Amino acid sequence: MKVYTEAQVKAHYHMTDAIEDIEHLFKNMDAVSQTTRVVIPTGEGAKSMLYMPCVHLGKQQGIIKITSITPENPQHHRPTTQANIIITDLQTGKHIASLDGSYLTRLRTGALSGIASKYMSRTDSQTLGMIGTGGMAYEQLLGNIAVRPIKKVLLYNRTVDKATAFQARVSEQHPDVDFEVVTDVSELVKRSDIINCQTQSLTPVFNADDIQKGTHINGIGSYRPEMKEMDNRLFPHASQIVFDDLEGVKEEAGEFIEADEKGLFSFDQHDDDLKSLSLNGQITRHDDSITVFKCVGAAHFDLAVALGAWDKLNSIEND
Repeated sequence: MKVYTEAQVKAHYHMTDAIEDIEHLFKNMDAVSQTTRVVIPTGEGAKSMLYMPCVHLGKQQGIIKITSITPENPQHHRPTTQANIIITDLQTGKHIASLDGSYLTRLRTGALSGIASKYMSRTDSQTLGMIGTGGMAYEQLLGNIAVRPIKKVLLYNRTVDKATAFQARVSEQHPDVDFEVVTDVSELVKRSDIINCQTQSLTPVFNADDIQKGTHINGIGSYRPEMKEMDNRLFPHASQIVFDDLEGVKEEAGEFIEADEKGLFSFDQHDDDLKSLSLNGQITRHDDSITVFKCVGAAHFDLAVALGAWDKLNSIEND
């Protein structure tokens, strides 16, 4: 079995690859089979283990991703989220590769927000507001700047020093983009064309009353029923709400579970997902429309990027 480190994967597999591979998989979902991911709490708050299997019968390859989430790790200078993806040849049953999955998880999640912004946000969106500057933030930035002409990025984090450190890092890597740290999340919300939330907050990180007409919101941080990073009072005012995986959202997205219970939103009347959005190529929106994308993750997205990365790495070795 070949083993690839994060550095090896990162050197050869990038955001544009991930967006392309996920959208390509949407066209071939009949060949994909998966089960609901298993989330096992291992401590207080978000601490947990996740197991996500998926197979592509057309390619005769399958994956399982094993992820650990340990919120207290940063204080010990270790990453909060760590993952590995095992790829199996279904014809022989041989496990052919192990890829460090932490980067691929961040990349596919950023790609999902990128795809949502590509089809749901205004084409002239130039200001991106990022709420949360932790481990998932950089790839969320990459996903959005890959699909929209982003010139200004507003950064907010409860710990201002973390936002400032993030600003210093990304400003050097993206000199054509103006990065600004704000200490008032309300200011960020009012000034942004696209808002990206990547937190594990148990309470909303913005006030729905501050959302301006024409704004698109990506919510990618909450993945357990007790997590509610988006203010669900916003949902009745949205012209379009799209999920990456409807069944996953029903089980894991706290703000939508609560909204359904309160009558602010109905799962029974909702079937919009990212696959349909991608295959249709567009939605009908007006300049003053408010749109929302919610992502909890699903194994077929990991399948898309893992097999895509494996194909690239394998072809480079065989050249």
